[in-house]
Amino acid sequence: MHLQFTSGDDAAITLDVEVTHFIIAGWAGRDKDAVLHHIRELEALGVPAPGAVPLFYRVATNQLTQNQRLEVVGNETSGEAEPFVFRHREELWVSLISDHTDRHLETFSVALSKQACIKPVASSAWRMSELVDHWDALELTSWIKEQGEWVVYQQGTLSSLLTPQDLLARYLNGNTAQEGLAMSCGTLGTIGGIRPSSEFRMALHDPVLNRTLEHAYCTGALPVVA
Repeated sequence: MHLQFTSGDDAAITLDVEVTHFIIAGWAGRDKDAVLHHIRELEALGVPAPGAVPLFYRVATNQLTQNQRLEVVGNETSGEAEPFVFRHREELWVSLISDHTDRHLETFSVALSKQACIKPVASSAWRMSELVDHWDALELTSWIKEQGEWVVYQQGTLSSLLTPQDLLARYLNGNTAQEGLAMSCGTLGTIGGIRPSSEFRMALHDPVLNRTLEHAYCTGALPVVA
């Protein structure tokens, strides 16, 4: 799947990235209590607890998109803001993704629910090498629109999540990340519970270098036909 990013603060630099292997890291919290909170959130929706944490889901690369208008089946889907890392030109880069998920299907199969929805990706990226020393300070926030108003849906620092390096090491089992590999690196608990919304915004803010990755999208619901 072909994605295109501008690089950091220099919009003149463009990355043409061919993602050939896409993984979603689930249950990727560093704090066991936070992981348990997210498990309980999903159990309340009928989603069974995972067999291991973290857990890695392979998803087809054609589910990645940088479009801002999407279509989903039914009205029971919702977004989750996550750091998105990919290997390009022999280094790791960082962007932002929403693991948009079908919550009804998730009660039957988490893996299939991941595959069922397109995953929106931001159009800018930062070098991981610029972030390693202050990764935990990065701030992840998402908003949903309810009754015509934007409300904060997720908010916190990346100190609550396992680092991408840790997740990749666990997934690759000591092997080197190859060109074209991409991973969605876990999410934060929601504020007020998981719930659907047709409009979603997300941001990853770097308070040290004073810059922000942002993306917004909306979904249109296709009818569920039996």
